[in-house]
Amino acid sequence: MIETVFRTEDVPRPDRFDYWRELMSRTHAPLDLASEHSADFRAHQRTLRFGAVTVWPTAFHPMTIRRTPGLIRRSDPEVFHLSLVLQGHAEAEWGHREAVYRPRDWATNDSSRPGTFRTRAPMGHGNDVFRSVGIEMPKDLLSIPRDRADQVIGLPMSAREGIGALLAGALTQLAKDAGAYRESDGPRVATVLADLVSALFAHTLEAGEDLAPETHRRTLILRIRDFIGRHLHDPELSPGAIAAAHHISVSYLHRLFQEDGVTVSAWIRRQRLERARQALADPALRTVPVHHIAARWGFTHHSAFTRAFRAAFGLAPSDYRDRTLRAPA
Repeated sequence: MIETVFRTEDVPRPDRFDYWRELMSRTHAPLDLASEHSADFRAHQRTLRFGAVTVWPTAFHPMTIRRTPGLIRRSDPEVFHLSLVLQGHAEAEWGHREAVYRPRDWATNDSSRPGTFRTRAPMGHGNDVFRSVGIEMPKDLLSIPRDRADQVIGLPMSAREGIGALLAGALTQLAKDAGAYRESDGPRVATVLADLVSALFAHTLEAGEDLAPETHRRTLILRIRDFIGRHLHDPELSPGAIAAAHHISVSYLHRLFQEDGVTVSAWIRRQRLERARQALADPALRTVPVHHIAARWGFTHHSAFTRAFRAAFGLAPSDYRDRTLRAPA
């Protein structure tokens, strides 16, 4: 992963908007920008490159972005761009088509398609910036046919549930933990993101049959792992319950995990142990009994939890807590 940070505050005030305009055209595609705040434009963007895919959390003064036929002829990187609106809202126009995007909506764009994109700051919150996190990827990375993917562009897609929420969670985590990824992780992360975008497009079109089988498999595993993560506290979480929630057989569920070199039960146990380990290392939970933490993460027998924790981390839970929270001498 390669990270770059851009801030308009790093240049003199009169040059800030021109700096931002040149930056956007250089890092994305040639664009025509305009803003009522151009005299003192404020913007901040982190650019995170994972192989051929770019993720960027950004915040900026409201502006109008135009991609004209002339700019497309000048340069077209042949990419799809999705933005998750976090604060404010946006309006887009493509010929006679219009769309409005509000917080927790996915806004989509195509570098080959002319259009106008206007961002607005939230009203009455004392904060005059638009915030979003974007993802840009080559069209060829998607496993859905190009003509089908083209039909999605411009349609607002929800990030509140389902695959849209799964993609939003992935981007949020990537932006939060960017330093945890090495450059060699880039292609693998790009594959995961491309699968999620492909699945989101297919879901929006109700065209899941258009996805390649391997993308189906990888996306299903991501959904299952997300489901497990949200139900770790439930002691009734089992392969049968997981399979039923995803409308697949238990044997197929086991095959999915075996192809990744792990059993379902081992994956659940490891995730529960990791959550318990984090809780034991939290000073705010110092007075919570160990067996309560174990129960909170789905362990019904304290002795079994202690054995599993010791096998995973080399210490009994209470000893791990004491060592981790011990005050410096």
